[in-house]
Amino acid sequence: MSGRTLVVLQGRMTSSRLPGKVMMEINGKPMIYWQIQRILKSKRVDSLVVATSIDPSDDALALFLEENSISVYRGALDNVFSRFIQVSGMYPHDALIRLTGDCPFVMPELIDQMVDTFYEQEVDYLSNTLEPTFPDGIDIEIIKEGVLEQLLSFNLNKKEKEHVTYGVYTRPELFRLANFRNTHDFSAQRWTVDYQEDLDFVRRVFLEFKGREATFTYQEVNEFLESNPHLQVENSVFKRNERLHYEGNHG
Repeated sequence: MSGRTLVVLQGRMTSSRLPGKVMMEINGKPMIYWQIQRILKSKRVDSLVVATSIDPSDDALALFLEENSISVYRGALDNVFSRFIQVSGMYPHDALIRLTGDCPFVMPELIDQMVDTFYEQEVDYLSNTLEPTFPDGIDIEIIKEGVLEQLLSFNLNKKEKEHVTYGVYTRPELFRLANFRNTHDFSAQRWTVDYQEDLDFVRRVFLEFKGREATFTYQEVNEFLESNPHLQVENSVFKRNERLHYEGNHG
């Protein structure tokens, strides 16, 4: 089975830990630019929308996206869930992929593998984060069309509005959940951007692949880090999924 796949990439400029990070430059381009270019390399993505806010702080981000012919939706600053509901209703799809703008290492080949698995298993929600085995920062969540809308019947709390899929995977009695595992457990590695140390790490890796920013592979990054282990920022320093316990950071 296959279907239409929509990517909704959430991002805003008012990150509490590293404000403006989505527009910080890596190899001469904003971080979010390279993330979008990598997503668009996926063979299983049919459409992509960046969901940001109507807050004036996001004007520069929205303008950049529009100037680069990237679809953008602007909604509530603090209710990220409502942004996803609006985009979900605007773009026909069978599966919605949620990605966040602080993960420039998104891997298109992993997106393809997970989309194929999602349709094969016919589940409501598939992610590689329920039991993490991939580095923090190449997280992918895939949600069946209509599932987010089912959450509208609940009185969602602040965490459920900020962290879009939290209301899905915390209700296993209602939704069919599945986890996508890596062949080896690399969950201790940190490839996301929340702090300046993270950004420095990402910039160094992207510099290694200058000219191939949209096409370098997961295996190539792993091989580079094996040769340069001192570059790796470990989760022993910064806690994985800290954003679930830290308000106002990445959406």
